[in-house]
Amino acid sequence: MTRPEAPEPLPHPVDDNHCHLDIARGDEDPFPVTDAIAAAAAVGVTRIVQIGCDLPGARWAVQAAASYDALVAGVALHPNEAPRLPDLDAAMAEIEELAGAHAKVRAVGETGLDHFRTGEEGRAVQVESFRRHIDLAKRLDKTLVIHDRDAHAEVLSVLDEEGAPERWVMHCFSGNADVARQCLDRGAYLSFAGTVTFKNAQPLRDALAIAPQDRVLVETDAPYLTPTPHRGRTNASYLVPLTMRAMAEARGDDLADLCAAVDANTEAAFGGAW
Repeated sequence: MTRPEAPEPLPHPVDDNHCHLDIARGDEDPFPVTDAIAAAAAVGVTRIVQIGCDLPGARWAVQAAASYDALVAGVALHPNEAPRLPDLDAAMAEIEELAGAHAKVRAVGETGLDHFRTGEEGRAVQVESFRRHIDLAKRLDKTLVIHDRDAHAEVLSVLDEEGAPERWVMHCFSGNADVARQCLDRGAYLSFAGTVTFKNAQPLRDALAIAPQDRVLVETDAPYLTPTPHRGRTNASYLVPLTMRAMAEARGDDLADLCAAVDANTEAAFGGAW
């Protein structure tokens, strides 16, 4: 398997705050964890948040975070996973157990709402699952990581009803500047993925441009959302420099300054250094 070539290293370390090291893309094998961590560190991406989206993935994330210094974990039931479960109560009980299993489990997520892949018949369960994840994040003082696909207003409505936790992240932010302002007004961190580099993503770059520097994060969502010029190929944390350079250009920021801010923001968003 041939991966994209490594980009030029960043002038200051940053963190990939949303990655799925356990997930393969198509018929490819996942990037071996030690190789993924080493390749990322070589270009200045020194820390990674490993996200588990179902029970097997959440178990794997906790084990990986406990095993590798560069990793912390998030655990949850993905909004598209929740409607498929035969017993949401039992699944949520295990997520709660996993969330408290190790100090390096820093996040509850990704949870939220997805109106793209889940139809009307599954949305009530999505909302119920989202509410329960919000409650769990608040009770355990974990960062809430939100998946929002084609559901901006509904996500914010549920957050307003439940009350957001102290720290919460809009993973792979996909809204425009108006949605960004609504999230920022509620205290969100906005996390930008390789999508910000896509030619048709000007509304996303507009949202990035209005976000205060102390509220901006970067992620891969690897193995998905590979930045330009490798769109369509398998993503990994070592490609974050491509996204960071596009973000600095869109904002008019000095690259080193933005990297330093993103590094500090990730610590703040996920409960301190690791």
